[in-house]
Amino acid sequence: MATEENNIAKAEEFKVLANEAFKDRKFSHAIELYTKAIELNSQSAVYYANRAFAHLRLEEYGSAILDATKAIEVDPKYSKGYYRRGAAHLGLGKFKEALKDFQQVKKMSPNDPDATKKLKECEKAVMKLKFEEAIAVPGSVKRPIAETIDFRSIDVEPQYSGAKIEGDVITLDFVKKMMDDFKKQQCLHKRYAFQIVLQTKEMLQALPSLVDITVPNGKHFTVCGDVHGQFYDLMNIFELNGLPSEENPYLFNGDFVDRGSFSLEVILTLFAFKCMSPSAIYLARGNHESKSMNKIYGFEGEVRSKLNETFVELFAEVFCCLPLAHVINEKVFVVHGGLFSVDGVKLSDIRSINRFCEPPEEGLMCELLWSDPQPLPGRGPSKRGVGLSFGGDVTKRFLKENNLDLVVRSHEVKDEGYEIEHDGKLITVFSAPNYCDQMGNKGAFIRFEAPDLKPNIITFASVPHPDVKPMAYANNFLRMFS
Repeated sequence: MATEENNIAKAEEFKVLANEAFKDRKFSHAIELYTKAIELNSQSAVYYANRAFAHLRLEEYGSAILDATKAIEVDPKYSKGYYRRGAAHLGLGKFKEALKDFQQVKKMSPNDPDATKKLKECEKAVMKLKFEEAIAVPGSVKRPIAETIDFRSIDVEPQYSGAKIEGDVITLDFVKKMMDDFKKQQCLHKRYAFQIVLQTKEMLQALPSLVDITVPNGKHFTVCGDVHGQFYDLMNIFELNGLPSEENPYLFNGDFVDRGSFSLEVILTLFAFKCMSPSAIYLARGNHESKSMNKIYGFEGEVRSKLNETFVELFAEVFCCLPLAHVINEKVFVVHGGLFSVDGVKLSDIRSINRFCEPPEEGLMCELLWSDPQPLPGRGPSKRGVGLSFGGDVTKRFLKENNLDLVVRSHEVKDEGYEIEHDGKLITVFSAPNYCDQMGNKGAFIRFEAPDLKPNIITFASVPHPDVKPMAYANNFLRMFS
């Protein structure tokens, strides 16, 4: 009996330490401490709900759902269990599941104004979803929006003083002027925005799903991870490492948009460089280059606010043209998320994926965009609730079967901007420092020099940006949990 009381007391101590770590935004450490509390006392719904909250902060929605469900099992009357699970379902865009949980919160706390507000927002989101489903035209019937746009017929007002494209060619001078305008929070005229996006679409749709990159001996190549709408940090990468050019090529490895509130500036800059010089910049799809993510995490709202509804549809079409992976000099495999739920996947299998669609919820394309490495061998469920976790043995087999040396992926915030795992065979690179203005992480990029392609990792801190908060254009409902 005394031991049980000691365990309960000790568990409370770990909970207090975990709460402090959470307040300090050390969410991974908070999870470790809540886990210790749970090991000592597995009958506290609070510990599971608190750990779920920390998982939410790390966007580990699958783990958050598991913990919140466990909290409900331990104490079916504990409303925070439903609250946390609802928030996790929402993070995955599962509005209908979220609605059920928030209805339960409201039922348990009828006089809680916060619960009432969240339920109303969720009901609105579900109604909107049902309306969109009702009016949706099947993809096979609908004419692509890109085919309906004639940017040349759009007049540029005499008073417009921003960057201008002369004729069809996008030049370095234009891109520099556009970036300078963006730094001053000035918009690009929609005629030129259409021109950039349409030219990029034409280029991307001609590429295979797996793109081979050749870096000549004595030359270098830079890989960047997630940028997530942090335009001023993107400008800092170019300050530190030079602008993209044929002599200074880059690969941006997905998740250009969402979260940060300068996503439009980021995507137009990257697309403009692609138009200027296709071999100066390569672009890969991330899990956030999708309608479902853009609807929730801000890009759709930002585009609607800064441009118009037509651009929302156009970007969705272009994102479906982005390649899924790249191979540098037949040795370095670069992908946004990670590897697969089955062994034996060959590069030719990736090359033959029909990628011109919204990402499916399972299969090779989904796993390329969503999966994460894990320290243990084998495979496990995804902490995100989509894709899977894969161990070092999976990485090594994939590399051996495809005669590759290294996997480079992004998709996860890392304190130092990068992490080397799986006995040096896998590197995560993340290029959005102080992610969402709150994580305190560094950003990083990797420079490879041919012929040896030894990764040289450069880290950098965040730079100031105008006072527009992350998620400023996001779904109202999700902003409540940020």
